[in-house]
Amino acid sequence: MMKAKEIDIIPTKDVFVGDPKAPVTLMEYGDYESEACAKVNEIVDKLLKQFQGKMRFNFRHFPLTKVHQHAMKAAEASLGAAQEGKFWEMHTTLFANRRRLGAISLREYAKECGVINKKFLENLVDSTSWLASPQRPARRARQGSSGRPGLLYQWRAFHR
Repeated sequence: MMKAKEIDIIPTKDVFVGDPKAPVTLMEYGDYESEACAKVNEIVDKLLKQFQGKMRFNFRHFPLTKVHQHAMKAAEASLGAAQEGKFWEMHTTLFANRRRLGAISLREYAKECGVINKKFLENLVDSTSWLASPQRPARRARQGSSGRPGLLYQWRAFHR
């Protein structure tokens, strides 16, 4: 009997964009179908360019599945892409296509982003890998973020 190959899953808490040694960390809890999160994503892109080398960004999944039926699969797809070092490419593509996030579209986006996993769609449909569980609301509440998008600056909630 062959032993199943053990796979280390790269969680989004370990995936940052920007300088790893940057003095400022911004983190967002978001949902790929959310218009508000998409707008925040545009602002974060501008901030990363403006403060290049001084800021890093981390996106954590908080799909609102009762409101957004494709948000969980989109989160899973981004994590599948992360396993091949393509998280940020997929992240950007998902927000750009937030109104078209069905499984077939997600597979197309993965290909466009350079994901080569032949079982991407199968894994996505079966939900057997990548996303063990999204960030739990209790953890977000402990960190001080109650809304969505939820922003944390230097690991503290950012409120307007």
